[in-house]
Amino acid sequence: MSAGAAPARPARQRSGPRLAFWLESTSLAACEIAASLGYDAVIFDIEHGVLPMEACDYLTLCCKRLGLTVYSRIAAADRVAIQHALDAGADGVVLPQITDLAHARAATAFAKYPPLGSRGIGYNRTTGYGGAEAGFFAAENRRTACYPMIETPGALAEAEAIARLETVDGLFIGPSDLSLTRGRGPYRATKADFADMARVAEAALAAGKSWALPAPSRAVLDFATERGASFVTVSDDLTALRVGLAQGLALVGKG
Repeated sequence: MSAGAAPARPARQRSGPRLAFWLESTSLAACEIAASLGYDAVIFDIEHGVLPMEACDYLTLCCKRLGLTVYSRIAAADRVAIQHALDAGADGVVLPQITDLAHARAATAFAKYPPLGSRGIGYNRTTGYGGAEAGFFAAENRRTACYPMIETPGALAEAEAIARLETVDGLFIGPSDLSLTRGRGPYRATKADFADMARVAEAALAAGKSWALPAPSRAVLDFATERGASFVTVSDDLTALRVGLAQGLALVGKG
């Protein structure tokens, strides 16, 4: 393998949802390692991470060349943030803190070109830094995915209607915020949590859409697999770093 070449990705043998990880810092090495281990996708966590726009731009290109599907959980569900992510070439956007159907309708429209939505055109990576040909807009609408997050009581109450929006490709469950906003406190994957997650999954599937969620435990991963989740997040770069550093301490008896 030549210097600087991407490591070979292992052939995928597993079934079930595609496996993704959260990227919370500007770490190309984390993306390279994840790709070499066989992860399928990365989600840039711009909402809670420390990823500046310039870093997301080059990381999008790098990750796609590594063979990773790239999603961007933007900082807020507004036009500029959505367009920046998609113009950089991201395969999809995850929209946080959707409050209800009206909010979802307005925000998801920013992710699709007219006549489907209201995304603005910019001449950038997706257009080859040149003009757009006649079929570009429809093809780009098909290529990119828009996942509003269901993590508030209002969005949960209207999950079925949100899933049916033409500008929505899937639903992404935010179980931690959903537990907090539903008055259950910290997320513990309780029976009530699973009931909420099941409702969202069923809403997506009934509308012929995909769905995804974080799967921090085997029970949640099994739930996602049984109910046909498209992808799940199973780790993040900071947790992986913490685990590795903790292992070092444990080795010398200080863990």
